[in-house]
Order: sequence, then structure tokens, then C-alpha cells
Amino acid sequence: MSFDSVESFFHMGGHALYVWMVFGASLAGLVGNLINLNRTHRAAVEAAAREPLVSEEEPS
Repeated sequence: MSFDSVESFFHMGGHALYVWMVFGASLAGLVGNLINLNRTHRAAVEAAAREPLVSEEEPS
């Protein structure tokens, strides 16, 4: 699909509202996943730092 101008590209043949809402929702989902991944990773690293590497109990 080719467009005659930048305006026609952003207008998307009369479907601009739907097209740009879908792009926006997709981008919001991707950004939300990245934020959640970052928070989960940070929490896991902090939890691992609090845990001892070896058990302090003596083997029986």
C-alpha cells in the first residue's frame, strides 16, 4: 500500500482511529510487559541476595 502524502498515511484511508488505537494498545502492552519484567527481575535479585548461598545447618 502506498500513500500520496504523509497526511494520507496518518489518515489510513478513513480507518485511522482504529489503526492508531491498535498500535497504541500494542505499544502499551509491550511497555507494560517490560516494566513488569523489570520489577520481577529486581525482586528476584533482591530475594536471592537475602538468601544464604549455602545452608548453615550441619549435615547429619
